[in-house]
Amino acid sequence: MTAPLLEVEDLKVTFSTRRGLVEAVRGVTLSLQPGEMLGLVGESGSGKSVTGFAITHLLDKAGRIAGGRIRFRGQDITGAGSADLRQLHGAAMAMIFQNPRAALNPIRAIGEQIADAILAHRRISRPEARDEALKLLRAVQIRDPEQRVKAYPHELSGGMCQRVMIAIAISCNPQLLIADEPTTGLDVTTQKVVMDLLADIAAARGMAAILITHDLGLAARYCRRVVVMEQGSLVEEAEPLTLFHRPQHPYTKRLVAASPTATSRVEDLVPDGERVPLVQVSALSLPPHGTPLLLDVKQIAKRFDDGTTGVADFSMTMRHGESIGLVGESGSGKSTISRMICRLIDPSAGEILFDGRAIGQIPARDFHRSEFRKDIQIVFQDPNESLNPRYTAFDCIAHPLLRLLGLRSGDRLRRQVEDCADRVGLPRELLSRFPHQLSGGQKARVGIARAIACKPRLLVLDEPTAALDVSVQAVVLQLLNRLRREDNLGFLFVSHDLNVVRMMCDRTIVLRAGQIVEQGESRALFANPQTDYTRELVDAVPHIQRAELALA
Repeated sequence: MTAPLLEVEDLKVTFSTRRGLVEAVRGVTLSLQPGEMLGLVGESGSGKSVTGFAITHLLDKAGRIAGGRIRFRGQDITGAGSADLRQLHGAAMAMIFQNPRAALNPIRAIGEQIADAILAHRRISRPEARDEALKLLRAVQIRDPEQRVKAYPHELSGGMCQRVMIAIAISCNPQLLIADEPTTGLDVTTQKVVMDLLADIAAARGMAAILITHDLGLAARYCRRVVVMEQGSLVEEAEPLTLFHRPQHPYTKRLVAASPTATSRVEDLVPDGERVPLVQVSALSLPPHGTPLLLDVKQIAKRFDDGTTGVADFSMTMRHGESIGLVGESGSGKSTISRMICRLIDPSAGEILFDGRAIGQIPARDFHRSEFRKDIQIVFQDPNESLNPRYTAFDCIAHPLLRLLGLRSGDRLRRQVEDCADRVGLPRELLSRFPHQLSGGQKARVGIARAIACKPRLLVLDEPTAALDVSVQAVVLQLLNRLRREDNLGFLFVSHDLNVVRMMCDRTIVLRAGQIVEQGESRALFANPQTDYTRELVDAVPHIQRAELALA
C-alpha cells in the first residue's frame, strides 16, 4: 500500500484567551493518500479550519499545537522551523482561504500577486511569471483575463477573488492543497467549474486535497472519504455513500437532516427539538379580484456609466404574499434587479409599480424620505458588512424605527425592538451585544429583525443564508417562512442555492446576462427545466442524494 502523504496523530490545538486556554482541536487523527480528496465537514466552531491551519502551521499567535504529531511525506513537521516552512508553503502544500479579500494584498494587482507566488519557488523571469499568471486566470475561468490581470482585489467580485486565490494556491503545483470553503459565494455552475478544476488537477498531478466545507452535497460529490467534526473532535468518518445515507453519530444525523435536497420541504429540515416554534396561521390569503398587484415591474433596464448593460428588458409581477426566486450565475443581474426594486439604484428605463403606484421615478437618493421606504425592506447577504459594528443589536433593530417611523427613545421603542427580537428567535439578553459578539446565525436574525421592524409588505432577500451552516440555515429558512405567512409578506428571494429557492418560492425566474431565459412554478421548473441553461444550473447542484457520484 502507498505510504500516506499526510498523517495527523492525536492533534491538539489550544488558544490563549482572556479567560484562559481554549481547546479548539481535541485529539484528531486522520491520514491522506497521494491524489486523494478528503472532506472535513461540520458547523462553525467545530475545529475544521483550525485543523487545516495547524497542518500548514498558519495558526495565529494565540494558537499553538499542544500535542500530537503531523507527518508530511514521512517527515515529522510538528515543530518545523521558519526555514523549513518557507520551503513547504506554496511548493509542497498550499491553502485556499475562506475570506479571499482579507488574504489578497489590496495594493497589488492580482497578476502581480500570482507572479509573486510563482517567483518565490521557481527560477523564471518576471515576464514569464506574468504569462503563467495569465494562464492560471484562464484556468480558473476569470472572464477577460488580459484585463483582469491588471485589476486590484477591490475591483473584483467576491467570486472572482476566490478564483484568484485558487490560482495562487495551484501556481507551484503543490502536493497537498487545503481548501477552506473555496466556493462560498459562487453560483452553482461556477462552483462546479472550480471544483471540477481542483479535482482534475489533483488527479492529473497526484495532488492530495482536504476540502473543508459545511456543504455536505459538495463533500458527497467530490470526496472519497468524509470526516465529521464536532466541537474540536472527530465524531465519524466514512465514504460519502455510507456516511450520508446511514449516519451513525447523532451529530451527523442532525447535519444530514438539516441539508436541503431536491425533494425536502422547509418544515422538515431540522429535527423536532431544534425547530423554530411554528405558529398556527391560516393559509396565505389572496387579495380580492381587482386589487392591485403588490409589485408590477415593466421592462426595466440598467446601463452603467462604463457602457455595460447589467439588466435588459426585465418584467415581473408579484401578488400580495407571493414569494418569487431570482436565480442565475454571478453577473446575471439578480442583485441589480433587487436593488432597483428596493430603490437603492435607479433604473435606466422601464417602470416599477408598488401597490399600483409608480415608485420607479423617485430618485434612489431621495427614496429614504418616501412613504414607501418602510414598505420595502432588504436583508443583505453578509450581516458582517451590513450591520454597523458600533451599534448594538438593539440599536441596529431600532434604527429604522427611529428613522422611518419617527419613534423616540423610551418604553415604546424598547417594547417594539424586543417584540422584533422575539419574533425572530433572538434572545433578549443578546440585544446589548455588538455584532462581533454574535454568531453568524444570531447576526442573520438581527438583520431580519431590522428588516421587519417597520412591518414591510415586500422583503427582498439577497442570499440571506449563503454563509450559514446547514443547521443554522434551516432554522433561518423556517423563520422566514413563518414570518411570511404571519404577515402575508411578499418575498423576492435572490439565491445561488436552487434547493433553497425551490423550497421557499412559489415561482422562479431564471436570469442570464440580464435577461429572462425561463420562468414558472418552482417545483415544476426544477423538476423539468425547459432550457439548456436552466438544465445546466439544476444539474450543477451538489447534494447528498448524489453521494454515490463520489464513489464512481
